[in-house]
Amino acid sequence: MPNEPQIQERAARPYAAIPIEAPMREWGRVNALVPEVFGWLAEQGVPPAGPLFYRYRVAGDMDRPFRLEVGVPTPAPVTGDGRVIAGTIPAGRYATLLHQGHPDKLFGSITALLRWADERGLKWRNTREGDQEVWGGCFEYYLTDPAEEPDMDNWSIELAYLLA
Repeated sequence: MPNEPQIQERAARPYAAIPIEAPMREWGRVNALVPEVFGWLAEQGVPPAGPLFYRYRVAGDMDRPFRLEVGVPTPAPVTGDGRVIAGTIPAGRYATLLHQGHPDKLFGSITALLRWADERGLKWRNTREGDQEVWGGCFEYYLTDPAEEPDMDNWSIELAYLLA
């Protein structure tokens, strides 16, 4: 996968996730959900059908909370239990970019993808809820298994943002 933005058509995919609201300064609470969602899938006997992802609904910052889900694609729809929710990765055209390196350096790749789309007049499939912009499909897919590559400087993370 080249390290420059692309547009890809993708099919809908079911997933299981745990939603959370947290500002960047409390990101440890977000990351702590990763083993929980994988543990829930194992308890249900559901194998992952793709890489871990963070689905951003509302962007935040160091103090304003992000609204997001920590999820994993599943081979078929699942039934949530209140803590874990069932969802669907929306079908559609996505602007994508592969980030190589530490997750702490994602901001540069995110900025590059947003700029690339803006230069081409591309619009996101977003809505408004009051004063908040709600993303219809804003995903970070963690393609590298930390058990196989513990050095986060060597990780691959795919950004995939749903286009209008």
